[in-house]
Amino acid sequence: MNIVRAGFYSAIATGARLLAALVVIKLVAWFAGPEGVGKLGQFTSLMSLLAVLAGGGISAGIVKYVAEYRHDPQRLARLLAAALWYALCASILMGCLALLFSRQLAVWLLDDPAYAGLIRVLAVAQLGIALVNYILAVINGFMDVRRLALIQVLGSLLSIVMVIWLARWLHLYGALLALIVSQLLWLAVGLPAWWRSPYFQRSMLRLRFDREMTLRLAAFSVMTLTAALVSPLVNIAVRDHLALQLGWEQVGYWQAVSKVSDAYLLFLTAAINIYYLPKLAAIRERAALVAELRNAYRYILPVVVVLAAAVYALREWVTRLLFSADFAPANALYGPQLVGDVIKIASFILSYVMLAKAMTRLFVISECVFAASYLALVYVFTAHFGLVGAMYAFAANYLAYLAFNVLVVRHYLGGL
Repeated sequence: MNIVRAGFYSAIATGARLLAALVVIKLVAWFAGPEGVGKLGQFTSLMSLLAVLAGGGISAGIVKYVAEYRHDPQRLARLLAAALWYALCASILMGCLALLFSRQLAVWLLDDPAYAGLIRVLAVAQLGIALVNYILAVINGFMDVRRLALIQVLGSLLSIVMVIWLARWLHLYGALLALIVSQLLWLAVGLPAWWRSPYFQRSMLRLRFDREMTLRLAAFSVMTLTAALVSPLVNIAVRDHLALQLGWEQVGYWQAVSKVSDAYLLFLTAAINIYYLPKLAAIRERAALVAELRNAYRYILPVVVVLAAAVYALREWVTRLLFSADFAPANALYGPQLVGDVIKIASFILSYVMLAKAMTRLFVISECVFAASYLALVYVFTAHFGLVGAMYAFAANYLAYLAFNVLVVRHYLGGL
């Protein structure tokens, strides 16, 4: 399956996910205003952190090794038994920790201990969320893009129904609760779709500790854990800094523009995740790798430029549609954010070489260094430019990250 077809199925699935995300943010903007949108960002960052930790951070590792072992049934069975054991143990551990510190997390992230009950629900849900992520990773590793898209579309539609129902009843609290419950509803779609696949075997649901496979997954998970943890942690730190210096209302404006950015980039990042990670993992020849990267830039980069330009031209209408008239001050933030988006996608295409080729140490170091540099730039730029400085920091940091990835890929290709 080529990138155009993968992109088509990915676009359908991402459209459904995007619709679900927009329903959530519209309801929160309606019921709770800019401050509520800022707190929504904090809660979704917590969900991302727990989901990654609860799954042991091995989703990308499952995708990589399923793509490699798909024609070796014995090694594939060992891998998946070890992966499921690893993920379930991690989910139980993280669920217990979240239960134990639920009140502290509610106060730290949301400035309100009343949300501790919501965090307890999230803690209990970690086991189911880990199983959902395991199923999606296996399907992705087999490059079954159509089945993956079907699960995402149906799961997103169930999520929309749940969000509308609970948000009308419980407002902000209900919208946040719906985010948790809807993750579990994906099991109702994912399990039957997986069982009906031609590659499903009952052995894929076995639990077994396998030292060799567990070590491989653990080594690979260091990279994915770093990437998945650093981003929400830094975003939490950025929101805390902006709230302290400028207030929660300003955080809401920043979160609104960031959310719009995430929404339209979902189409591109989903296609890259679904197609490129297993594809790059399977490539061994220098010429094939160069050709694949060139195709990525040929097809993806022009698309992101056009999308960013369209969002900028329509920014006032987009803000009113997705949020409300109260978010008008956010319109001034779009320019530097959208420039940063283009640079971000250009750098992501190259950074997947590190991920696919298991350059663990370099990947971990780079993620940590550029996360720290982003936070530092936010502190410096917001002190000089106010809220828009956070967007300048975003663009400047990804420009440096792109230059770094160019050097890494050139060095790797020179060794093939």
